[in-house]
Amino acid sequence: MTLRQARPASDVAAFDSPTARRDRGRTRGTLLCVALLLALAVSGVAAAGSGQLAIPFDEVAGSFLHRLGLDLGPMPTHPRGDDTLWTVRFPRVAMAMVVGAALAVAGTVMQGVFGNPLAEPSVVGVSSGAAVAAAISIVFGLTFAGTWTIAVCAFAGGLLTTLTVYALSRADGRTEVVTLVLTGIAVNAVAGAGLALLMFLGDTQAREQIVFWQLGSLNGSRWSYIWVVGPIAAIGILASFVGARSLDLLALGERQARHLGVHVERLRVMMIVVVALLTAAAVSFCGIVAFVGLVVPHLLRMVTGPGHRVLLPASMLAGALVLVVADMGARTLVAHADLPLGMLTSLVGGPFFFWLLRRTRRTAGGWS
Repeated sequence: MTLRQARPASDVAAFDSPTARRDRGRTRGTLLCVALLLALAVSGVAAAGSGQLAIPFDEVAGSFLHRLGLDLGPMPTHPRGDDTLWTVRFPRVAMAMVVGAALAVAGTVMQGVFGNPLAEPSVVGVSSGAAVAAAISIVFGLTFAGTWTIAVCAFAGGLLTTLTVYALSRADGRTEVVTLVLTGIAVNAVAGAGLALLMFLGDTQAREQIVFWQLGSLNGSRWSYIWVVGPIAAIGILASFVGARSLDLLALGERQARHLGVHVERLRVMMIVVVALLTAAAVSFCGIVAFVGLVVPHLLRMVTGPGHRVLLPASMLAGALVLVVADMGARTLVAHADLPLGMLTSLVGGPFFFWLLRRTRRTAGGWS
């Protein structure tokens, strides 16, 4: 007699009940989030100590704890070590965390709204709109907001383009997902043409600046930038958490979601606005960073399952972790050079995502 046969039927039923499976899923999700949080803390300290002026791990941690009023570690021994950390390194690491979290959560929400694990924020045109607006400010030398002009224009352009895509895709008071995708493709094509025209009109310096902005970089991050991007990202992430249960119900299908009390059109509008806020805030100061909003939620969905109440916080932490590690690589892979962050994430994310697709296809035995 096997061990399972020897158990009372009631014990087996309790062990395999939906409640037991849900509890195991929550425990697994909690452990994953804790592991990601610890990895993020370690990678953040390591990234802050990496660069032309190398600062040991314990000295970075000591400097951080000292600002919190805790003298639990050694301070940087280099005369400019502490100043370098708080003026250059910590703002850059913090910006990487904020941008990575915002892009990953935006990608997760986008995949939930479209019901497709291959969806990403650029589908609704927010990235291309931000790029065009930033290029306009560069080519025509706009300075109405001082050094913040490019960021302000990029943020406004991303939001405006997303709202345009949504308005053009509405028909009879409803927005079909397929229509929204096709409209986004068309608007992205027009934005690409506009960007090419602006690069043609601009001088050599303007073209170089546009190209560099499109490649993405966290170089020059300051605390003042984070105080702008951080609250916007926090609002978007909080709104996505509020809509997590509704996104789970939407995964059952629009008709089933409506029967369960979800106002599908209102949810879709709110989530698209959330995606626009998160993505526009992320790209406004650092340019376009590709694949984070696509690969991170797609990979975590394979680990945690489709439940957004676990998937969203896990994606937030994983996105922050990925961008911190990527930015550390951008600063250290080539001596005395700062590689474009968007280029690095594309070089790594593209082949990795292709491997994920091949793996999924072999596991499933074909496309669903």
